Amino acid sequence: MTISEFSKYRTLLIILLVATITVGGIVVWSRYSGSQPIEILLSKPPSQEQLNKIYIGGAVNNPGFYPLKAEDSIEALIQTAGGTIASADLSGLKLYISEVGEKEEPQKINLNQAEVWLLEALPGIGETKANAIVAYRSQNGPFQNIDQIIKVEGIGVATYEQIKHLITVAD
Repeated sequence: MTISEFSKYRTLLIILLVATITVGGIVVWSRYSGSQPIEILLSKPPSQEQLNKIYIGGAVNNPGFYPLKAEDSIEALIQTAGGTIASADLSGLKLYISEVGEKEEPQKINLNQAEVWLLEALPGIGETKANAIVAYRSQNGPFQNIDQIIKVEGIGVATYEQIKHLITVAD
């Protein structure tokens, strides 16, 4: 191959690459131009069955309300609630079905197990007070009753009155 043939092929190759890049750019620009509307598809709304909830309490790690589907087993629901605690007596399981319109109780936060981020969800409890609760429990052992929270520095009667219906000390 001579130098003139090489130059001829080189020039042809450059023209081919420029043409490919130009055509590719035009195709991409035409497909993604801002003038075309964006289509957003929403999934179908949840069925009534998916909206049902069940309260799991007692000797489970995370008592509270959990979604209930027709195919759920009691074992699956218990696992959803974080499993049972070591001293749980599974021979005495109770199932409670609420009436239509019956008011749900809020899920309570266990002062003896909650981490700082969860304690911060309580009204009037910020990061400083949440850290103080964890420090108090580390130094003095688990809370025996919810009234003891008043002994934590920075938490007074007013704060206690605000959160007493949202906390528990259940093991």
